[in-house]
Amino acid sequence: MGMMRQYELVDRVRSYNPNTDEDMLNRAYVYAMRAHGTQKRASGDPFFAHPLEVAALLTDLKLDDATIVAAVLHDTVEDTAATLEEIEGMFGPEIRRLVDGLTKIKKLDLVSKKAVQGENFRKLLLAIVDDVRVLLVKLADRLHNMRTLHFVPPEKRLRIAEETLEIYAPLAGRMGMQELREELEELAFRHIKPEAHATVTKRLEEVTEREGKVIGIVESDLKEKLAARGIQAQVSGRRKRPYSIWKKMERKSVSFEQLSDIFGFRVIVEQPEDCYRVLGIVHMTWPMVPGRYKDYISTPKQNDYRSIHTTVVGPGHSRVELQIRTDTMDRIAEYGIAAHAHYKDGRTTEIMQFGDESRAYQWLRRTVDLLAEGDSPEEFLEHTKLELFHDQVFCFTPKGRLIALPRGATPIDFAYAVHTDVGNTAVGAKINGRIAPLLTELQNGDEVEITRAEGQAPPAAWEALVVTGKARAAIRRATRAAVRRQYAGLGRQILERAFHRAERPFNDDKLKAALKRLARTGVDDVLAAVGRGEMYSGDVVKAVYPDLEPEKRAASDAKAAGLGAPAGKGWFELRKGDNLKFKLPGEGPDAVAIPIRGLGGDLPVRFAPDGGAVPGDRIVGILTPGEGVTIYPIQSSALAAFDNEPERWLDVRWDLDDKAPQRFPARIALKSINEPGSLAQITTTIAEHGGNIDQVQMVRPNPDFTDVTIDLTVWDLKHLSAIISELREKRVISRVERVVG
Repeated sequence: MGMMRQYELVDRVRSYNPNTDEDMLNRAYVYAMRAHGTQKRASGDPFFAHPLEVAALLTDLKLDDATIVAAVLHDTVEDTAATLEEIEGMFGPEIRRLVDGLTKIKKLDLVSKKAVQGENFRKLLLAIVDDVRVLLVKLADRLHNMRTLHFVPPEKRLRIAEETLEIYAPLAGRMGMQELREELEELAFRHIKPEAHATVTKRLEEVTEREGKVIGIVESDLKEKLAARGIQAQVSGRRKRPYSIWKKMERKSVSFEQLSDIFGFRVIVEQPEDCYRVLGIVHMTWPMVPGRYKDYISTPKQNDYRSIHTTVVGPGHSRVELQIRTDTMDRIAEYGIAAHAHYKDGRTTEIMQFGDESRAYQWLRRTVDLLAEGDSPEEFLEHTKLELFHDQVFCFTPKGRLIALPRGATPIDFAYAVHTDVGNTAVGAKINGRIAPLLTELQNGDEVEITRAEGQAPPAAWEALVVTGKARAAIRRATRAAVRRQYAGLGRQILERAFHRAERPFNDDKLKAALKRLARTGVDDVLAAVGRGEMYSGDVVKAVYPDLEPEKRAASDAKAAGLGAPAGKGWFELRKGDNLKFKLPGEGPDAVAIPIRGLGGDLPVRFAPDGGAVPGDRIVGILTPGEGVTIYPIQSSALAAFDNEPERWLDVRWDLDDKAPQRFPARIALKSINEPGSLAQITTTIAEHGGNIDQVQMVRPNPDFTDVTIDLTVWDLKHLSAIISELREKRVISRVERVVG
């Protein structure tokens, strides 16, 4: 198939929008063609063919000029020398905004390789779509990429297909675009589970061969019966898609033979009341299957979908599923949110504004509580972990790394989220290229660049102005470290004078040699203790020079440091023998990011006693002086105990050596039915999956059930999840959960 020509694209738009701005479409075509130049896609086709195909898919949805132009330009800013300013100059602010949204989502495609970014990605996708057209272009872009996925290197294919199944297909469904969703699912299924896809397709073909004539019989039967009652209807039958069939087999754990409705029929009529007349005729002709009747006309789905569903036992005892709807309902079912952008009667000059009547669009603006009402709550949650978090903002570093922050966050929070050092040395910020105050509230999609100055310490006042716990704890730590440095400086002055009085040389090496006698771990500790008045300077001199005659404590250390001053200037008179003490909140060691390499390293590392932690968990370290670090998963309830001791929290991360894999501790709790061999089934399953059992505890709350707690070691979170889901399949087990202390 050759590349689409300029005039073909214009013709496609003109066919549904006679008032299209042809000049703008032509300029976009030429601009993108020049920008992409000789770039090639993985298939060897010119790159420019891709944005054109995406634009063509959107003309099928009859979208407005701005969306079509944005589709043609959607890769230019990311992949070529084009800039947003240039696009705004040539095509105006609206198209700039659409292209900008697409460019930001594009950056995410690169980031979402990292599992933790996957969650953020889903949320951002929704947060960024201030204009649903961005999402429509993105869905079309993904569809074209999925159709040409076989050209992509195999290791990338799986990730793209999984992302499609987890994020884009459900999004298309939520937007009410069933056709698009089904094709995305189908293409992804083929790549993710090729054997399952092949098997289901083969079985479908066998059934169609055997019972395919049912389709023809039902179609003609229905048409005749309806016409006899004076109802004009289009009736079309088709068999279900392999993916939806496989999903049902998985969900209901049934075999292919047990599946009922392989065939589905659509009956399209003119008026809503005709739908109910059709329903009556259908139920009088064939017996209905109880429990399978749903009326989405009187109560439409959240995405505006309306139809009546019923399943009947048709000719030859085959079950047949029917969807009964009007033409308008059908269009919304197929195009979803895009249907609202259609031109009314082809003569409107103005495209109908998005969101005027579309509840699906308002849904985008609404929050989490509605997300449960997918096809059914379970089904939707299964399809996607999609959450629309309105209480979060998503920002980027200049390199395109995604940082998720709570609403109300400032560039200071952002800096600490990137790294504690970046926060501690932050002195200024640029937001989207413009210099902005460090206390600006960040918005979705902002790109934030932090200006740093080494040797800077964060002002203590920041602590009250930031919204993330990480920033707060780090500022408190840095402030304490700064205060500690001041004390150490004061301590040094005091000691220099004390040694001077004793007429003995003073230097850090001499002090180091005496650390054991002073029972301190470092020179700074000694200096700060003297500065704070917790240690008397004469004792230090004595520790360094044990042979020295004890000095009479003639003047206090503070006097010796020149601190004594006339009363009345905010100072106070110090009398002989005074011991001066400043009390500050407890000092703590400065936090460091320690790679967790097994249990070695500089600090002894342990795992949370109740439930451990495994790679894949987000983790924090809690320092216990003298004992080492304990690693907790971030969702652990035990962490609440350390809320008021920010100086004990450490930034830690997994740093695993692929060449020398290690196991990590986790705990699971099961409820098993008391019957012979049930424990054997549990332990065998864990062993077959390569888990090592360390300890098993069993409590029998009643004669029917046993509560079993198992401590085991696994490679990572994926390994643990695989073991848990395998256990859930067992008949003898009624419940399995991971335990996090």
